[in-house]
Amino acid sequence: MDNGEVFSEAIRTVGRASEADRHVGRRIRERRVMLGLSQQQMADMIGVTYQQAHKYERGINRISAGRLYEIAQVLGVPVNFFFDGLDQEEVGPLATRQRMCLELARNFVMIQNERHREALTQLARALAVQDMAEERREAGDAA
Repeated sequence: MDNGEVFSEAIRTVGRASEADRHVGRRIRERRVMLGLSQQQMADMIGVTYQQAHKYERGINRISAGRLYEIAQVLGVPVNFFFDGLDQEEVGPLATRQRMCLELARNFVMIQNERHREALTQLARALAVQDMAEERREAGDAA
């Protein structure tokens, strides 16, 4: 790659969101959903419009260091949380699992009945224990 190509590549990313910006946006959305906040609620908490919060999450607009720090404070995570997994290639099953986790968290927060939330939590716990037991049995059979 010669200097012209390097310069051309740099120009293409100036003023536009990069893959890193989109990754940070996805992590913001993931955390916001886990906390049960709407985009409007988060926008109000960080002092921007709903549209701006939406653009941050979609990776359309870049986020300044100061704004990212503010978002981290509001969402209760360290700034480096937003960069976790940036160097890893996202594979299909992992992306699917993340979407399912986000959907589960979003739906769980919408359940108003405390007994129903507790029942769902117990169900998830029981299924996880059952899966772990099956994995141990299979590992024992394979040995």
